[in-house]
Amino acid sequence: MKLSVLDLSIVPKNGDRHQALMNSLELAQQADALGFSRFWVAEHHAAGTGAGRTPEVMIPFIAAQTKKIKVGSGAVLLNHYSPFKVAETFNSLEELFPKRIDMGIGRATGGQIVDMALQRHRSVYRQNINDSADQLIELLHWMNQGFDPENPFSEIKSHHNGTTPEFWLLGSGPWSSNAAAELGLRYAFAGFINPTMSYGIAQHYHQNFKPIAHESGSRKPQLMLALNVFAAETEEEAHRMTAPLQLFEYRLRTKADTQSLLEDEDTAIKLLGDRYKKPEELIDPKQPPKVLASTPEKLYGWLTQIAEVYGTDEIMLQTITGNHEARLKSQKLLAEVFFKKDK
Repeated sequence: MKLSVLDLSIVPKNGDRHQALMNSLELAQQADALGFSRFWVAEHHAAGTGAGRTPEVMIPFIAAQTKKIKVGSGAVLLNHYSPFKVAETFNSLEELFPKRIDMGIGRATGGQIVDMALQRHRSVYRQNINDSADQLIELLHWMNQGFDPENPFSEIKSHHNGTTPEFWLLGSGPWSSNAAAELGLRYAFAGFINPTMSYGIAQHYHQNFKPIAHESGSRKPQLMLALNVFAAETEEEAHRMTAPLQLFEYRLRTKADTQSLLEDEDTAIKLLGDRYKKPEELIDPKQPPKVLASTPEKLYGWLTQIAEVYGTDEIMLQTITGNHEARLKSQKLLAEVFFKKDK
């Protein structure tokens, strides 16, 4: 089974945003050396906890300092941008790093103020995202020269150098599953956002997939499942690693301070008090818990079961912590077990 990484460039408690980006590079370089398949960087605007806001900047920075691993966006938020500009950006990245660029496309809101700040026209306070399908189809036309001759955009060529980035649609709900199936696209599902609906959404994608011949599409369904995964030498240590994420999510739910840096494990456990919970064991692989935290051997069994029932051969790991050394160790422990067993 393939393992990949989704990284938010979490700002370390005793560091700064520069250090967060350097940590992302180190994590990517280790993933490259260990044999991970992909390293994707996020787009989150006005976030105090994470420095990952510009995939188009981080992708070439990381790709230039790694050797084999594919580097991509998890995701570019197309609802905020011109499809033509996104197409040209990723074609340029592909020209710089042929066959190593993943074009992960999604949609999301950063809230009313952030959305408005990202818009060029400010006459409408609340952004309308009902045109997501049109935006996606236009982007695919730019990537594959697919405009009808009567469309004025057909006169413009979105040049590339013979290869195009590997195109993935990202999502966490039914809309993205349906769009990926209908348009014949590879699909990355954020199981860490919506675990209870994930199996049904994944099955819908598999069952309704329509093969597409153009370069951005796929001739068969390709599903990748992204999960929160924490590995350590002991279960207790792995459970403790999840405490800062638990505290952050509690603050999100209660609309408390969400701009502060992630706390260290001891502080998070203390602040959570009775709200600190040990992560659940995997009981039903069709409904994985929101966080999987354990020893690498146990995680190997869990993730293998999940991959089998979901019909995927690739899991993308998200490990949200400000403890960079623990994150590096988690990645290394998983690689030692997964890649040794799979040889």
